[in-house]
This record gives sequence, structure tokens and C-alpha cells, in this order.
Amino acid sequence: MDATPTKGTSLIPRRIGPSLAAGLACAFLLAACGSSNDSGTAGAAPVAPATSAPATSAPAASTPVAGTSPANGQTATTAAVLAGSAQGLASIVTDDKGLTLYRYDEDQPNPSKWTCSGTCTKTWLPVIVPESVQTSGVEKSLLGTVHRNGETQLTLAGWPLYRYVGDTAAGQTNGQGKDGEWYAVTPAGQKSGVTG
Repeated sequence: MDATPTKGTSLIPRRIGPSLAAGLACAFLLAACGSSNDSGTAGAAPVAPATSAPATSAPAASTPVAGTSPANGQTATTAAVLAGSAQGLASIVTDDKGLTLYRYDEDQPNPSKWTCSGTCTKTWLPVIVPESVQTSGVEKSLLGTVHRNGETQLTLAGWPLYRYVGDTAAGQTNGQGKDGEWYAVTPAGQKSGVTG
């Protein structure tokens, strides 16, 4: 019955009061929700990484980044190859960290072909290189690359190069002669022999 105002009365005061009260209540609720969301966001922060963590860690396990290869093996990276000698061997080639580089008799030099894959690459790390490699004592014209699971493996005289996980310090040649198929490589790409 209040729908039609009578002469001299106004609905405005009756509508402003409840509307103003409802508006203020909403503002206070929004402010409360906003501060609740701030603390709720802090509480919810672990949830966001938990849902995004599998997406982040999945590529790391399958992408050849940071030392892993798509075949679940490992890789070694280097930006330089150097000629040197170590532990009674004739001239050998090392990476930029001084770690000995090896070749595998089952691989092929012409055309370059790698055969060490899967679990083999957990022990023998394919040497992965950027576009350009520094050399010292190694003829740059003998260096090349072969594609390996989306990466570029270094070759020397056509032989794909590897690093042995058992060599943990510069100058070690613990992989020399392993299984009668793995040998430290010389600057000419040959098998390094014992000096003396």
C-alpha cells in the first residue's frame, strides 16, 4: 500500500536509509573479504605451486636442460676443448673444466653416429656444446657435432665425445680402457695410449 506516495510524503528518505545501510554493509563485507583474501592468499599460496609444480617439474625431467637428456641419461656441457696429458696417458683432450673426454669404439666417425643411449648415458655423459667452441691444442677443423635427441653433441675427427662419471676431478682418466671400448681421445681423435 505504500507503493503510491500520498501528497506531501516522499519515498526518498525511506529508500535512502535502507539503501545506504545496505551499501555500507556491502562495503564493510567487501573490505572484510579483501583482508580475508589477503591472509587467504598467503594460505593459498602453497596450493598454487602445488598445482603448478607438476607442470614445472615435468619438463625438467624430460627436457635436456641442466644435465639431463630425453633418454633419462645425463649430459655434460662444455664451451672449450683443450689438449693436455693426465695419469700416464699420451696427449688427451679435456673439457673446459679439465675433465677427460672419451670416445666409444661402438660409435662411428664417418658419418658421425652415436650408439651410447639410455642407461649408457648415465655413466658416459654425451658432451653437449653451444654453437661455438673454444680450442687450445686441438685442430678446430677436426671438431664437429652430431644431433642427439634435440641437442648438439661434440665430435672430434667424427667420433662423438663423452665424459665419464667416474672422473670427478681434473686430470683423472678413470674411464680409460673401460670394457675394452672406452678410451681417452687424443687431439687427433685417436685412442690415447699409455706413455712410456
